[in-house]
Amino acid sequence: MLSLKAATLPINSEIIVVDNNSTDDSCKMIKDDFPDIILIENKINEGFSKANNQGVAVAKGLYVCFLNPDTIIAADTFIRLLNQAKELPNVGLLGPRLISGTGNFLEESKRNIPSPLTSFRRFFRLNLGNVKSYYAYHIPDTGIGDVDVLVGAFILVKKELFDSVGGFDEDYFIYGEDIDLSYKIKKKGLQNYYIGNIVAVHYRGESTDRNAIFVRRFYTGMRLFYKKHFKSNIVLDIIISAGIRFISMIQSFKNFSKEKRKINAYYLITENETLYRQITKIGLPDVKMITTIRKEDLGDKNIEIIFDNDFMTFDEIIEQMQFLKKKNVSFKIRPKKCNYIIGSNFSDGKGEVLMF
Repeated sequence: MLSLKAATLPINSEIIVVDNNSTDDSCKMIKDDFPDIILIENKINEGFSKANNQGVAVAKGLYVCFLNPDTIIAADTFIRLLNQAKELPNVGLLGPRLISGTGNFLEESKRNIPSPLTSFRRFFRLNLGNVKSYYAYHIPDTGIGDVDVLVGAFILVKKELFDSVGGFDEDYFIYGEDIDLSYKIKKKGLQNYYIGNIVAVHYRGESTDRNAIFVRRFYTGMRLFYKKHFKSNIVLDIIISAGIRFISMIQSFKNFSKEKRKINAYYLITENETLYRQITKIGLPDVKMITTIRKEDLGDKNIEIIFDNDFMTFDEIIEQMQFLKKKNVSFKIRPKKCNYIIGSNFSDGKGEVLMF
């Protein structure tokens, strides 16, 4: 939320939060700490599509941006995206390059339409000649170009255009609605632009765990998308539907548990000695306070770097996460003036909050 507030300061904007019946103190925190934010409190979990449509219904801006709560953005993100929206031709959706909490590129940032053959190629990891891959490898990760599908974690679109295609299809509870929206925009003859030189962090897993339930919901969304857009004849439909059900069943038996990564040393990047003393008291082993670090100094042991947002801006933190990323390195952030640390040790797992 702090990075979002900073990024919206230079522009005429409003922040709308739709809460799907959270069981923690999220709503109270927003009311207490961010009273200027528009808060919609649902009494039940309405799902991703309906909740976002609720937010758009009260939005007053020319553009709407859909942003997951587990994201961190730079201060100039919206200014740069809006400039691209004005400069690029025939614009539909726009989305930036997303990186995980470990600093690695998230391939779902740019995808192709999951046609039956593309899905078949992905499910069975086959190379089928001219059949497109699931991910849009034809555009460099740091490039700019037209792609079929952008990820719902971060999408910018004109409100009028969003409304003209009926918004998010509420038949999708979660997963698949971003593919459906992207495809509806493409069918209008517009282009969905991946903007690879603008970067945001997406921790993933905060809206839902990547477990058997996630698998079932994901493949349910894929089956719904296929039925809505690619159903051709009863034989092909039976084959594709059976294949999706089979893959979903196999995936649901996977072990999704992750062994907690043992950290050998922590590096707190700050000049605040009081903060350093507070963090050393929460039981983290071998905490070192530094003001700068080089990638070549990280070694091979499991290292966790904690960025102090009072010492470094979100822009600098995002840049350092990309620069310092290594297999043995993970990152967390202490938000400005807060008494907790947030982050995730996995690219596909739920993050954690450490209080001090």
